[in-house]
Amino acid sequence: MGSLDNPSVVALGGGHGLSASLSALRLMSGKLAAVVTVADDGGSSGRLRSELGVLPPGDLRMALAALCDDSDWGRTWRDVLQHRFISDGPLDQHAVGNLLIVALWEQLGDCVEGLDLVGKLLGARGRVLPMSSVPLSIEADLIVGGEVRTIVGQSAVGATDGRVERIRLIPADPPAHPDAVAAVMEADWIVLGPGSWFSSVMPHLLVPELAEALHTTGGRRCLTLNLASDTNETHGMTVVEHIRALYEHAPGLRIDAVLADPSAVDDPELLIAEVERMGARLIMRQVRRSDGTARHDPLRLAAAYRDVFDNFLGDVGTLST
Repeated sequence: MGSLDNPSVVALGGGHGLSASLSALRLMSGKLAAVVTVADDGGSSGRLRSELGVLPPGDLRMALAALCDDSDWGRTWRDVLQHRFISDGPLDQHAVGNLLIVALWEQLGDCVEGLDLVGKLLGARGRVLPMSSVPLSIEADLIVGGEVRTIVGQSAVGATDGRVERIRLIPADPPAHPDAVAAVMEADWIVLGPGSWFSSVMPHLLVPELAEALHTTGGRRCLTLNLASDTNETHGMTVVEHIRALYEHAPGLRIDAVLADPSAVDDPELLIAEVERMGARLIMRQVRRSDGTARHDPLRLAAAYRDVFDNFLGDVGTLST
């Protein structure tokens, strides 16, 4: 557990959404850990996973890059990690960081030790942990043209033009990584989202030991809503339907705070009612970049998280902008 001025925070997710939350949280917490999805089956990560039987390293690499030290050294190694080869051969589109991480895993025989070493190289402000000890696959039921279809694979879910109704993990009861469980149990705050709702945010709720930790931890839980609600895998879903989909997959999960950008809320009154029904507090803050794109501004998002953490002890309700 951290202090009020330096809370211990665990951020859950994967890909660009997790990178956004980490880029903000690193500015206001020195006790930070990322618990990352391990279901990626596309691109460089998918190829390494298929060829070598390892955890897909891509989302783990992106989380490490987001935590790099803000110095010439840290930024240089971040750029090296993120560099992709372009060639006509087998290295095409492989990320250097993916290859480095997998090489360390093979050398050390321990995935977390390897990630910690890359973190030291970057001067990372926090740790990066896989949510499970084994690579996972996502199976989804979706509605296409009024019919229910089942698809398998995170890349397939992320690219679907149907509406996802429910997801499952393969294997169905995967082992959580013990360090991830410990981090959640010891945290003052757990931040869930933003990110691809079905393929990056909700898989954490389906790993039994990790889900149990999320239900029983003494820390508080903050749900960060996306800036864009109508994506491929959430086609036609409102903001409130995002929240309800999460509760359909984890009915007993307590959420303490919901953070939303006003520009991304389609029906504020309905969202307020839904959050109050959950027994949570809604915090409305401008966290979008000023260029109008659906990307988070790290400084604005950090300030919003500080408001959540510092001012949470009041009555349940709505903090407006």
